[in-house]
Amino acid sequence: MTEHRKVLIAGSGPAGLTAAVYSARAQLGPLVVEGEPSSTSDQPGGQLMLTTDVENFPGFPDGVMGPDLMANMRLQAQRFGAELVMAKVSRVDLSGPPFGVWTGDPDATEPTYETQALILATGAHSLMLGLPNERRLLARGVSTCATCDGFFFRGQHVAVVGGGDSALEEALFLTRFATKVTVIHRRDRLRASRIMQDRALGHERIDVRWNSEVVDVLGENNVSGLLLRDTKTGEVAELDATGVFVAIGHEPNSSVVRGQLELEDNGYIRTFGGSTTSVAGVFACGDVQDHIYRQAVTAAGSGCMAAIDAERWLETMGS
Repeated sequence: MTEHRKVLIAGSGPAGLTAAVYSARAQLGPLVVEGEPSSTSDQPGGQLMLTTDVENFPGFPDGVMGPDLMANMRLQAQRFGAELVMAKVSRVDLSGPPFGVWTGDPDATEPTYETQALILATGAHSLMLGLPNERRLLARGVSTCATCDGFFFRGQHVAVVGGGDSALEEALFLTRFATKVTVIHRRDRLRASRIMQDRALGHERIDVRWNSEVVDVLGENNVSGLLLRDTKTGEVAELDATGVFVAIGHEPNSSVVRGQLELEDNGYIRTFGGSTTSVAGVFACGDVQDHIYRQAVTAAGSGCMAAIDAERWLETMGS
């Protein structure tokens, strides 16, 4: 039977759990559909579950482990009465309110839940190279966020994979810490804007490996180097580096609402004046609608906004 809720939150990263804390304290009895542990794009706790030390989240002067931070957020939400279920949203019907939310079989006739207000906090996932050792060494030298992890590579040689603006932004940021940054690009020209190219190519600590692709990440417990293949000659060579930052793009976990909500050209959910979406009663927060900052603290802040927006919307509807 379909279960009815006042507020349902899809996603349990910093945005979703902050929304849960605020909604629960407002006596809205939120249900959090956390995601599935087996999912690479919608796992419980979000991307922080793949991060070791987090040193830029306020309130932790000595840093905190990513999984520990998410465990504490989860406990805090539960303390105020939020209910969490380990499942993945497989389908939604936004023709309401109430809105239908399916978990499990998306072809089921009846939705698993109906909710008066829906908060989407399904996040985004970094595009990866698809190498076995890449996943194994994630958070052990492999990273997707220079702002998050660059500090740990002071005085070291690191590599950045990619050729767009994001890759060069990562490379330039890493020059604050690393003694050398090697940008690895598959082609003989970059895709980044001219101003970003000029800044990166003119920097004394940045060099570029043209026509190169990463075929393996080396190291047992931590990254010790990369295996590169020349895309023109096929020649394979090692590059000594203690860190590699994969910057080939991010993809928002918004497919479940495609065709029902307005999306940006890059697939992120479009929001208006806070967390409001193109459908009244549906709100979005965190990385599923933020392709600029992509930080845990900004995600948490937007989760707070979504909860307050949802509460006020429910009041106007007399719910």
